[in-house]
Amino acid sequence: MGFEPYLLKHQGDAKARTLDHYLARSGYQGARKAFELQPAALIDLVKNSGLRGRGGAGFPTGMKWGFVPKNIPKPRYLCVNADESEPGTFKDRAIIEYDPHTLLEGILICCRAVEIHAAYIYMRAEFTLGAKIMQQAIDEAYAGGYFGKNIVGSGFDLDVTLHRGGGAYICGEETALLTSLEGNPGQPRIKPPFPAVVGLFGSPTVINNVETLANLGFILDRGIAWHKGMGTEKSPGVKIFGVCGHVNKPGLFEKPLGYPMKQLIYEDAGG
Repeated sequence: MGFEPYLLKHQGDAKARTLDHYLARSGYQGARKAFELQPAALIDLVKNSGLRGRGGAGFPTGMKWGFVPKNIPKPRYLCVNADESEPGTFKDRAIIEYDPHTLLEGILICCRAVEIHAAYIYMRAEFTLGAKIMQQAIDEAYAGGYFGKNIVGSGFDLDVTLHRGGGAYICGEETALLTSLEGNPGQPRIKPPFPAVVGLFGSPTVINNVETLANLGFILDRGIAWHKGMGTEKSPGVKIFGVCGHVNKPGLFEKPLGYPMKQLIYEDAGG
């Protein structure tokens, strides 16, 4: 199972947060390749990659995008679930604080695929440092021409807004997140209808986790075969595992899906 981590590769390096550093290591090349494809073909590519949601449910990402109706006179939205409130979880926080442009590139790819022109990052209120870093990265991306009008000369427009949550645990649930983002108390909605059809402001909405989106730039740049070369047949790719509590080396570990839990605890986390 030898492989080189890519989601956590730059942890601890503050320079990795910058756009210049990201571009120097092939950043936004995946997004540029995404603009060479038609939206439907891009959705099919993500379906064929086997990428599943990294927020907990493990639902196929491309299939989720495909549920969004196209022929209705309403805007479509992307909401990034960065409300990482579960006790002992901090994987999304690591991406946000040390490699924010991986998330931003994933946002751009998703929005291109689903023809979305407005995206919101809903971030946990306690992520004060993460919010500062993410806003700086968003500003850099706008200045670099990766957000705003006519992105990389494609004619495609996209605006991204960082929204700070109020610290309510329930807003990690996707419909409560939408309710909070609309300015109301964060309370779950009855489903159906599902957010893909009736979501933010009553419009079709994609909701994806931070880690899910952070994978997209790498998949587009390195290819489906590379992604499927890790993990299992039905769940290819890697996952960030957080280990805390009574272990000798608590922390985050990026491993292929299917990695033995016993090995993670007793070898990687020191037992």
